[in-house]
Amino acid sequence: MSGPGRADEGPLDDGALAFLTRPGLTRLWTAVRARLERNGLQPTGVLRLQHLDAPEREALSLLLARPVTGPTATVRLPDLDARLRASAAGRGLAATLEELGPPLTDRRAIRDAAAAERTRVWSTARTELESTSLSSRPWTERWLEDLRRGGTLTRQDPHTATTVVTQAIRTLATLFPDGDASPAPASWGRGELATRATGSAHGLDDGTLLSRLVLRGIALAHDTDFPTDAPARRALWRTASVTPDEVSSTVLTHGLRPTGGTWQETALRERADHHRETHLTLRELRTLSLRLPPGTRVHVCENPRVVEAAADAARTAPLVCTAGSATTVVLTLLDALAAAGCAFAYHGDFDWPGITLANRVIRRYAAEPWRMRAPDYEHLATRARLHGTPHLPLTGPPVEAAWDPELAPAMEALDTALHEEAALDLLLEDLG
Repeated sequence: MSGPGRADEGPLDDGALAFLTRPGLTRLWTAVRARLERNGLQPTGVLRLQHLDAPEREALSLLLARPVTGPTATVRLPDLDARLRASAAGRGLAATLEELGPPLTDRRAIRDAAAAERTRVWSTARTELESTSLSSRPWTERWLEDLRRGGTLTRQDPHTATTVVTQAIRTLATLFPDGDASPAPASWGRGELATRATGSAHGLDDGTLLSRLVLRGIALAHDTDFPTDAPARRALWRTASVTPDEVSSTVLTHGLRPTGGTWQETALRERADHHRETHLTLRELRTLSLRLPPGTRVHVCENPRVVEAAADAARTAPLVCTAGSATTVVLTLLDALAAAGCAFAYHGDFDWPGITLANRVIRRYAAEPWRMRAPDYEHLATRARLHGTPHLPLTGPPVEAAWDPELAPAMEALDTALHEEAALDLLLEDLG
């Protein structure tokens, strides 16, 4: 915001401009500018300049019309303002600094305007809330207060904040037409609900500000904790009769032969018998019964190439692929297999991200490391070197393997990253 205008004032004449821009006044103008911008552009208060050198003392003496002889000078801004008005400058302190440039910024006015905008956001939110069925519910007050204290909305520009909080209130009112946590009379697809709220089917996607606000409201309505991971977020959506997208992400499998008689289980067995891989969606896993004989050993790999090779080689052992990361759909399948009494063996890449993923899977399912110990790594690294395989160094911080304290030191010593394909022939032997 610029300072006061000077419609009736011409530019500074050359002599005044030359004097006011002399190096001895640079520190003064910098300090005055900072004070004026904090003071609403008003020339009030006192400045104290210390450690003055000779050119600064000379320039200040001439400007203030009084001798400045010591290393410190005290400058009253009202006096400096009056001095400039009576001098060849012919204008006050703020107008002079504007002329010297750059334009002044009224930071106090900006702060006041921002505070007024924040007040307007919350006023609009409260008005919107009171116009819905949510107005009488105690959880909505806590929801709004949590948003205010959390600062998430105040970090947005006012237009975005107002839009998002209004959309969140209308979405929650749609989900809780009676204001409480009873099931909504209709089920919604998340994309359909997002389109209704924002005009975009992706408006409630994971990670959006709107989805976080709505999920916080759902959690408070059901008196439950705010979800911290994707499976918990999906579960919370379902409590409000909202169905997340459960078909776009899949888990790659091979050789699963459940014992039940449903068409889904029959289809899995037939695909396994014909050595065909199967991609399962979350939607399928919600309704699929995975009854395998207790103690069935399921191998888990990281790279889809292992599944492809197992299918080509007509291997029969059950195999699940994490595809580089244990996403929600992968964990959902492994959880179901664990609940059915299956045991797991895990193999992944010999690099630090691979060890991180292996730690996660092995710890969660008490899985057996599958050719993932220090001797396995050393054998594969030696074999790769003898075969003339180009050296691929490890990158990133080392990660200790929870199942073998000797593995990380061995990897650091050889400094060789080995992807899962390096052990493909050995893995296929085990899958026979």
